[in-house]
Amino acid sequence: MDVTEKTANPFPALRLANVVRTYGPVRAVDGVSFDVAAGEFVALLGPNGAGKSTLFQLLSGLFTADSGLIEVMGHNMSRDPVPALASLGIVFQQPTLDLELTVSHNLRFHAGLHGLPREQANARIARELVRLGLSESANKKTATLSGGNRRRVELARALLHDPKILLMDEATVGLDPASRADLRALLQDLRRERGVAVLWATHLCEEVADADRVVLLNKGQKLRDCSPAELMASTGKPSIEAAFLALTGGERAAA
Repeated sequence: MDVTEKTANPFPALRLANVVRTYGPVRAVDGVSFDVAAGEFVALLGPNGAGKSTLFQLLSGLFTADSGLIEVMGHNMSRDPVPALASLGIVFQQPTLDLELTVSHNLRFHAGLHGLPREQANARIARELVRLGLSESANKKTATLSGGNRRRVELARALLHDPKILLMDEATVGLDPASRADLRALLQDLRRERGVAVLWATHLCEEVADADRVVLLNKGQKLRDCSPAELMASTGKPSIEAAFLALTGGERAAA
């Protein structure tokens, strides 16, 4: 599917409008607004402590916003969380697989949580294992897999219920450079093939160069929402990393 193709749904895959989340006096997410369109790859870039993880906790329904609006495929996360969450596939920063179970058992358990009938679940599990190059590992204990392949299993799990948007929260933590690049390439293929929107949270500037847009977050606030090229042009810097450091204050700290 061409990412420019119009969809029947008039809503963006994801919409945030003036979202606020506080912890005592700290505004961890401070009036953040942005949309993610169907098939779009948006990188949420920010230093540690910028509010990325808090924002993902709000998007995944683990916590509720103090104010503002979160919509997934037009469904209000606060008023109508079940269909909103059903449209999301999530890969968290911390691994969440049961390492004592086989790959297939991990996936069957997740399919059961989504209420997928056995026959449909088995077909989708087989489809995703083939797509992600994991068919030969289906009956292996997850503990025996490399870090990169465990992430592939988590991605397969996130795709089983055919979500409209994937939330990837620092998904390359602990992976070697080749595995990080491989995972990003897989996601680029998926969004082109299936029209899945991707929100990719990272603090690594090299992971955002191929994004459609970069939402730059710092101290809970959105500083920029533009293409990687526009991010560099707006600061007059020769690289994404230099622009990132200039906008977040890291340039002065590094001087």
